[in-house]
Amino acid sequence: MSGGGLVVAAHKSGAGKTTLTLALLAALKRRGLAVHAAKAGPDYIDPAFHERATGHGSVNLDSWAMPPGLLNALMSGATSDADVVVVEGVMGLFDGIAGAAGRTGATADLAARFGLPVVLVIDVTSQAQSAAALLRGFATHDPAVQVAGVVLNRVASERHAKLVSRAIEALRIPILGMLPRDKTVTLPERHLGLVQAGEHDDLDDRLAALAALAEAHLDLDAILALARPPLLQSDPISGHLPPPGMRIAVAQDAAFTFLYPHLVQGWREQGATLVPFSPLADEGPDPDCDSCWLPGGYPELHAGRIAAAGGFKSKLAAFAETRPVHGECGGYMVLGEGLVAADGVHHGMTGLLSHATSFADRKMHLGYREAKLLELSVLGGIGASVRGHEYHYATVIDPGDDAPLAALADGEGKPLGTSGGRRGTVTGTFFHAIAAA
Repeated sequence: MSGGGLVVAAHKSGAGKTTLTLALLAALKRRGLAVHAAKAGPDYIDPAFHERATGHGSVNLDSWAMPPGLLNALMSGATSDADVVVVEGVMGLFDGIAGAAGRTGATADLAARFGLPVVLVIDVTSQAQSAAALLRGFATHDPAVQVAGVVLNRVASERHAKLVSRAIEALRIPILGMLPRDKTVTLPERHLGLVQAGEHDDLDDRLAALAALAEAHLDLDAILALARPPLLQSDPISGHLPPPGMRIAVAQDAAFTFLYPHLVQGWREQGATLVPFSPLADEGPDPDCDSCWLPGGYPELHAGRIAAAGGFKSKLAAFAETRPVHGECGGYMVLGEGLVAADGVHHGMTGLLSHATSFADRKMHLGYREAKLLELSVLGGIGASVRGHEYHYATVIDPGDDAPLAALADGEGKPLGTSGGRRGTVTGTFFHAIAAA
């Protein structure tokens, strides 16, 4: 079975893409369909909600960070066992970086590459007929991108709906639904996005409410009729990162959650086994493993517990005497000497690297990164290039004296200096790896 796909996009961030996507996923699953999901761009949080809504894993598709062959393989895998695949966009439909055509990171790149129809969400708050002008612009901006239908979000009243819908009629773009203003379906947020799926005790109830919202306000049959099989090209598969070992100890709990599904899938396809452990439960890596990976997450929210986890610290230090340990973002913070939490309290971390970080001195770091490795690490050899991103609010308050791990450039090639560190078998950086360049 190979299913069709469609893209849920919007005219801006915050317009309601995730709400619509989850409502659609939950409603289609309730119909008994095998529905899968994917997320455009670098995002750890939304795919976890997709998985809860569908019962299937969700993959990231990133046109800047991933070579075309890897994109093809991931899309092929998503559709191979599905009735329909819903790709949730990122930011506005055409928002990306200034880059080569088709490699900007924009949702539109994916829609054009795979020939998938776009369902555009428009937040009609504080506007009426002007929504038609907005829709006209999005529908005609790029001939390679088909805006096949629109969903109006945050409709205030029946009169408001009529004003908007009558103006859109002339465009001959079908209105696939109108969602009312409803704060009860809003998911809570924190500094890196939505509060994570695993932290909601009532998530199944929320998803059921979203499914009911979709059933009441969306034309599900018309949306399903739009889906079409993706156009898959014959680019050779490349970009898979090598597994850091054949038996990988992976920190996994409320403080360590950000590990890309395609990395896990790629490592397993290359023969690796992942063995989870919980630093918050004072567990260390399984001594039978040959590498350890500390993912990103929210260690700044659990700094006191990590600082008090003597068993975790000692077992990780013993492991690192003979085997590689790598930390990304939050994991990198935990590998340092200390972490200053939001309240200004300093907490001792593992000290396996010499830097120190602070969440009290907050500054947003956000953007694509290409890393050229300066040291041998689990990410590759000296001189290898890896594409990924940074997204964090923590700052380095003491750079320490470790050898820098990589030289970074932003998505447009502008040099950003060195990043991360290596001491013996231990490496870490704020940079999240997505694919080999």
